[in-house]
Amino acid sequence: MTDDEFEGHVTDALDSIPASLLDLLENCVIVVEDEPPADEPDLLGVYDGVPLTERDHEYGAVLPDRIVIFKNPTLRMCQTREEVVEEVGITVVHEIAHYFGIDDARLHDLGYA
Repeated sequence: MTDDEFEGHVTDALDSIPASLLDLLENCVIVVEDEPPADEPDLLGVYDGVPLTERDHEYGAVLPDRIVIFKNPTLRMCQTREEVVEEVGITVVHEIAHYFGIDDARLHDLGYA
């Protein structure tokens, strides 16, 4: 799968999220990278920032939060294009949920972990 195709699946996953929810994402960028850190080779995505639930009145003047979706581990675990599309959708929602302060236990209960 080409970089453009994979990035298109990430865009499609974002497009499937209600605009009213995406509009709440402030100062957050979503990027695709090929590989995760070497110590976590199977990581599909990561949220790097301060969740909304942990921000206080002193939060401000910071670099954007980042959501990173990792292409190669996703492709390694999926056998078909349909599996890639499904996994990318789950990963995008999972990482956006972390932005909102939803932890892995709750995501697991919702089927996104």
